[in-house]
Amino acid sequence: MTRTNLQRLLLILIGMASAVAAGAAETYTNPVIDEIGPADPCVIFFEGTYYLYPTGDNTSYHVYVSTDLVHWTKKGKIFEPGDVNVWAPDVFHDPAGGRFYLYYTVNRRIGVAIADRPDATFVDHATFFENAIDAHMFRDDDGRYYLYYVQLPGFRIHVQPMKSPTQKQGEPIELIYPTEPWEKKRGDVTEGPWMLKHNGTYYLLYSGTGADSLDYAIGYATATKPTGPFKKYAGNPIVARGKEALGPGHGCVVTDGDNNLWSVYHQQKDDTQRWNRFVCIDPLWFDEDGILHGKATRGAPQPAPVFPE
Repeated sequence: MTRTNLQRLLLILIGMASAVAAGAAETYTNPVIDEIGPADPCVIFFEGTYYLYPTGDNTSYHVYVSTDLVHWTKKGKIFEPGDVNVWAPDVFHDPAGGRFYLYYTVNRRIGVAIADRPDATFVDHATFFENAIDAHMFRDDDGRYYLYYVQLPGFRIHVQPMKSPTQKQGEPIELIYPTEPWEKKRGDVTEGPWMLKHNGTYYLLYSGTGADSLDYAIGYATATKPTGPFKKYAGNPIVARGKEALGPGHGCVVTDGDNNLWSVYHQQKDDTQRWNRFVCIDPLWFDEDGILHGKATRGAPQPAPVFPE
């Protein structure tokens, strides 16, 4: 090694050490939670920390914490309902009241539990729907609440207008259901709803085809109101399997310290089992025409979420 190359290497190592010392990640490599099992993640940000809630052991929910979306630590159990098929949690922090609401799916039943902290034990409060999965609470800019969910059978995504995080208002409205070939590769499925608002347009992200499929993928539909009608994007899916990334789907959207959008979702580890999933992150972005784009990566280092000092 020449002296010049040695100097360059030392500068790189010093820069990497400085980044580690500062707690910053310059790159990430999927999966960010290298543990088989966690899937269907929901992430919220509160007081400088990200809290991630995934499907886990089928009987309870745990929480993971991070300050950079890359390095995660598993913390305690937050909810154990005493039943099975405990899936796809959604945690919502209500800015109006300050409390935290866990919208759970337990044995194809949607309900809500409440806590005063994002890492506290949630106390069961009410049941909303039977034969339903995958709840997601959205609070619009005008303070109105909407609970999105999947009605079974048929995997039809609905929205329930809400008077408050715990009170329904009126009747649910059907929004979308499986119609496109990519949604029907392994069963007719539209599930995992997540609402994103951009420049006055409502983007309903969802996952299509069976969650145990390597062709599981993410698409979206748009509307001018949170209750629709929604039109599916013709270029769906926007996040799909690649050479390394298998079965990407059912996630959420958060922002980093520079307001960049990030999808936190799961992939299948390989094609040997149907449910060996782990948590990944990748960017989402809008182009000048308001079209939402995404990607799924695996194995190769990628630029990390940005957190300015």
